[in-house]
Amino acid sequence: MNKALTILFLLFLSLTTHAQSFNFGAITYDDYEFDRKKLDSNANAIVLKEFGTASIQRDDNTGSLELIFEHHVKIKIYNKEGFKEANIVIPTYKDESREETISDLKASTFNYVNNNFVETMMDRKAVFTENRSKYTRLTKFTLPNLKEGSVIEYSYRLKSPNLFNFKTWEFQSNIPKVISEYLVYIPGIYNYNVSLRGFQKLTDQKAELSKECLRLSGVAIDCSKINYVMKNIPAFIEEDNMTAPSNFKSAIYFELSDVQNLNGAKTSYTKTWKDVDYELSSYKTLGDQMKRKDVFKDLIPEITKGSTTDLDKAKAVYNYIKKQIKWNNYYGKYSEDNIKKALENRSGNVADINLSLIAALSAAGLDAEAVILSTRDNGTVNKLYPVMSDFNYLVAKVNLADKSYLLDATEPLLPFGLLPLRCINDQGRVINLKKPSYWIDLKASQKTTTSYILMGKMTTEGKIIGTLTTHTMGYAAYGKRKDILRYSSPDEYVEKLDERLTRIKILDHQISNLDSVENSLIEKYEVEFTINDGTNKDQFYFSPFFINTISKNPFNLNERTYPVDLGAASDERIIINVLLPEKYQLLEKPKDMAIALPNAGGRYLLQTGLDGTTISMSQILQFNHAIYQPEEYLFLKEFYSKIIQNQKTEFLLKKAN
Repeated sequence: MNKALTILFLLFLSLTTHAQSFNFGAITYDDYEFDRKKLDSNANAIVLKEFGTASIQRDDNTGSLELIFEHHVKIKIYNKEGFKEANIVIPTYKDESREETISDLKASTFNYVNNNFVETMMDRKAVFTENRSKYTRLTKFTLPNLKEGSVIEYSYRLKSPNLFNFKTWEFQSNIPKVISEYLVYIPGIYNYNVSLRGFQKLTDQKAELSKECLRLSGVAIDCSKINYVMKNIPAFIEEDNMTAPSNFKSAIYFELSDVQNLNGAKTSYTKTWKDVDYELSSYKTLGDQMKRKDVFKDLIPEITKGSTTDLDKAKAVYNYIKKQIKWNNYYGKYSEDNIKKALENRSGNVADINLSLIAALSAAGLDAEAVILSTRDNGTVNKLYPVMSDFNYLVAKVNLADKSYLLDATEPLLPFGLLPLRCINDQGRVINLKKPSYWIDLKASQKTTTSYILMGKMTTEGKIIGTLTTHTMGYAAYGKRKDILRYSSPDEYVEKLDERLTRIKILDHQISNLDSVENSLIEKYEVEFTINDGTNKDQFYFSPFFINTISKNPFNLNERTYPVDLGAASDERIIINVLLPEKYQLLEKPKDMAIALPNAGGRYLLQTGLDGTTISMSQILQFNHAIYQPEEYLFLKEFYSKIIQNQKTEFLLKKAN
């Protein structure tokens, strides 16, 4: 649910607000005895109270304006599973000249001992920082002396130069909250677009005028004092197959629209894409790098030697960049330095590599563009107006005749035209140096396909010996190739695979197309496994569901308020044919099934049988959509439940008279 609000409107409201923080360490018996059944009887921990405040203030030392954010929270721990809530991580951000800082950090654990609360204060030495990336630092600490029943409390003050996004407040987290309250003071000269995202609604929202909250150049400025309150907030439960939780958690976001300067002029920060196009095309770290055909001009004849079509040329350039520049594991929409340096060092961030790809494609006479996007773990981007901080990644787009291909050369194991799954996230913005930018859907260009074929025979000792052949394409092949290449050789991979398999023994193997990423990855294994101990040869059970058994439903919620995002459509097929040593009767077998999801969303087909002395199974599991909406969730849940229930049944074979 999106709810647009504007600060200008709130300035006209004159309601009384009672927002206030709470005293640190004022733990009560009611806190200790709080009954989690009031919110969630299964909760391992619950936020009893959370308060935050944010304001824009002038730094007396530098004279610059800064955002001051204070956060205070009190949490009840119910069991050992809840101990992880005492591991606190506070991210701060920086750029070349400015950075966020944390101060006034306090943290204590309170335990009820002999009818009294005993406080254990965290030692300052327990706080440490980690540089997550060039732009992100994590402050980490763990509260001490945790016990089942402890109440933990911490607070801190954050100073930030970032006024554009003010400070996001997440009402919802992975544990329930009794109350979460956010108080903001926004100077009247600042106009923010404010949006509440997520499924939960505000319990209360109040605003009043705060007189002379800020003084600039001797001029007193009034503020909007706005209080946002949410109570009895359920935990946000993450399941598999979703993009960033921030897309769906209930939270309030701020984006600066404009500032009324003291001289009467107005500075607008809500730019148009026309403004952004001009800026990006002239940036030294983006547009200028796209133009650097000179870096590759002399290399192109050798790179594209033997290419007869534009598609061949594009593939040759793509493969060259993949081999020449290794990804340093940093994201980015801007080059860290320049593509010439990245090529010389044979290393660079995402933008270095893909801007090099764009320049090289252009040098080969091909039509190449840049696409800026937000990765799946970074959230979706604002479509109403450009917010450059929403974007954290850049890929290439090459247009050949009537077809376009999206390319990311950071992953050597991906075929031409298939983006990494991290990039499959809603839409990206295409940046063209000569034309206006435009949106493009970010979809997987290939279906994830896997097929397993087992041809075997059963011995009189109850063993099956045969050949298992696997074909994979798309993300399944990428994942498998990545797994194999973690080892020093395919032989070592198979050796470790054999150790992990409890029922199946690998006797021999052959892996084809490991380096030919454009082709299907083929694995061929000679296998042996026991289905019975041979003591009862006249009658025995045999389960055919030993390849990719579905034993756990990935969808367990009663309701899911966010989409199921698989990233790509998929198709899995399993064929098993086993020759029996003599004639048997089939007394029981898994029920043949043909079930489908609504709106042609997918299907599951199962056929099993005994034909003469050959027992067989054919299974097809298809998901035809990459994304399923929340209203389709229960259909998916039931779909899996039926499959799991049927896979619990087995063949019962009895020797024929």
